[in-house]
Amino acid sequence: MANSSTSAASDAQLPNPPSERGPWLLAFALAALGVGVLVAVLTGVVGRTAYTVPTTTLPPVLVVAATPVPSAAQTASVLAGADRGTHRAERRSHHAAIVAQPSSAQQQLAARRLVDQTETSIATHWMEGFYPIYAVAQSTFGVNWLLIASIHKQESAFSTDPTTYKGLNFAGCCGGPMQFNVMNGGRGTGSGSTWDLVSNSYRYGRRPAAYDHMTATHPSIYDDFDAIMAAAHLLSADGAEYALGGAAWAAAYDYYGHDATGVSYADQVLARAIGWSQHSFCINCGVESAMVEAVHAAYGAPVLALLTTATTARVKPKPGK
Repeated sequence: MANSSTSAASDAQLPNPPSERGPWLLAFALAALGVGVLVAVLTGVVGRTAYTVPTTTLPPVLVVAATPVPSAAQTASVLAGADRGTHRAERRSHHAAIVAQPSSAQQQLAARRLVDQTETSIATHWMEGFYPIYAVAQSTFGVNWLLIASIHKQESAFSTDPTTYKGLNFAGCCGGPMQFNVMNGGRGTGSGSTWDLVSNSYRYGRRPAAYDHMTATHPSIYDDFDAIMAAAHLLSADGAEYALGGAAWAAAYDYYGHDATGVSYADQVLARAIGWSQHSFCINCGVESAMVEAVHAAYGAPVLALLTTATTARVKPKPGK
């Protein structure tokens, strides 16, 4: 009996050995978790939840435009498109184009500004905030984003002009990234300004969560999203689509206004957009002179000839004078 009780006392002083059940359960749990993670990775569940497409991705180039070649059909088409807005000052129905109608001062200075710089100092990171806006504008209004971007470049050098986000331009009529006219409405026009007609276009698309120069109130000609959406809507209303052809040229012609400078403006805007479609989007590249000449021959020359004929007819002295 003594030996028995001594053995029991000795055992009572030692800790009980750990149970092997816990480690086995933990091992099985970890193994099951590992299998679950492996399945999730292989099926793409983890990848879909963890990966986010960067907002700086360029919008897709939906068409690669061919270099235009003059033809009778193109001439007739572009003349018809340009003629839609000829009497826009007198009537602004939904059947007529919305024409910018620049002042004479604006026309004179714009003619000097149309000389495109071969190189600029626009940084890549500056442009990244515009790409999501271009994408929304393209998908919302069915207008090629390259045409929208080309006008953005032509009007304010991608919003780098010092007066982009304040006041109005040298002619006291237009402002913002896309240089909308806010002064060509009111009495005698039967309608609001060009900006008034399309200022609420931002309502049709989803505004990016963040971008530079987001204004506190909307619409604003100084808000990048509001202005670019309005420009896309205006181009769409004037006939522009994904194709970079005669309809796009006529819409750009309407965007600037119907005069000889407007022809040069549309030539450069469309030539730049076509060049981008063929060689990829380039922030600081100039417009190829050969492409400008091709666009002018196909679309600009017939309209310029018509303008010249009309001007000559107006100034021709009457017999006996």
